Amino acid sequence: MDTTSLWNSPQSVYAVLALIVVIALLFYVGADSLFSKVIAVVRSSVRDVTIPLELMVLPFRLLVSLVGLAILVHYVPIASDIKDLLRHALLIIAIIGVSWFIMRLFMVLEQFILQHYAAKVGENEAARKIATHVSLARKILNVFLVLLAISGVLMTFDTVRQVGLSILASAGIAGVMLGFAAQKSLTTLIAGIQIAITQPISIGDVVVVESESGWIEEITLTYVVVQLMDQRRMIVPITWFIDRPFQNWTRTSPELLGTVYLHTDYAIPPETLRHELERIVSATPLWDKRVAKIQVTNATEKSVEIRALVSAANSSDIWELRCFVREQLIAFLRLNYAGCLPKVTTQMDQGGVPGVHKDLH
Repeated sequence: MDTTSLWNSPQSVYAVLALIVVIALLFYVGADSLFSKVIAVVRSSVRDVTIPLELMVLPFRLLVSLVGLAILVHYVPIASDIKDLLRHALLIIAIIGVSWFIMRLFMVLEQFILQHYAAKVGENEAARKIATHVSLARKILNVFLVLLAISGVLMTFDTVRQVGLSILASAGIAGVMLGFAAQKSLTTLIAGIQIAITQPISIGDVVVVESESGWIEEITLTYVVVQLMDQRRMIVPITWFIDRPFQNWTRTSPELLGTVYLHTDYAIPPETLRHELERIVSATPLWDKRVAKIQVTNATEKSVEIRALVSAANSSDIWELRCFVREQLIAFLRLNYAGCLPKVTTQMDQGGVPGVHKDLH
């Protein structure tokens, strides 16, 4: 009996399937062992940064298994139509596997760069810009990889290749309609690319959006995640940061100025408050030793408005410092100038006060 006819017999179908499974498992186990050794070597050479190479394990196993299956299909004497079908299936899976592997590789590189600059993100503006560039670049490259993978898979079919030109030629009206339908999505995508280039915001920036202050936690091609002060997350369309005004407190530097307002009597000397403010800020590490001023900013018929201006290294410290200065100044005024604090005196008719009775004659 001919070998090819033996392999084409119905009894050999299960044998071929079993052989394919066994070969795939062998290459899968071999790939797992090989990749574990590669991870150990890389981590031994780079000790300061933890590289998440485990993200690449599954696509690497898939690619190695595909190599084994391709060798098996090439040398096993099976019918040509079945062999062509298997080769076509392996080619499609290979395109998807390579795209998956490259996307995971980009993710590993992103994590490596972000961990390298993790200690500098809160202090260095350049480091925060690099983190934002890397994060958005990976997302943009992922979009192009997905498009290339879909195109590659479709081009493996002869019918698609032959009909492709006619479809493109007859899709003028459909393309215009699709363009109008996807106009908002395209605008959002372009806005994401514009954010990545112009950098009006970066990961870690302190911003005020819709009267809510928080930190830029994540920037994608379509939306921005802002972590608010109470740990809520505000999801903002990325076009917001292109079309509307917003506050960025750390655009060029994380250092900030903070104000504390007090309303006091005219009898309180501002010079005494200046000395007390200097004593207060000198006693806390929250102050960065740049600015500590007392200024009289307003005066009305009832009180004097006094502003304490202080500085800190970042938004978190300035908030804590403002609260600390406010508490200490209030305590100082209550202890030393209790009689000079603003008061509101209300006079009421004695007859209207509950519990007080008039004598009737």
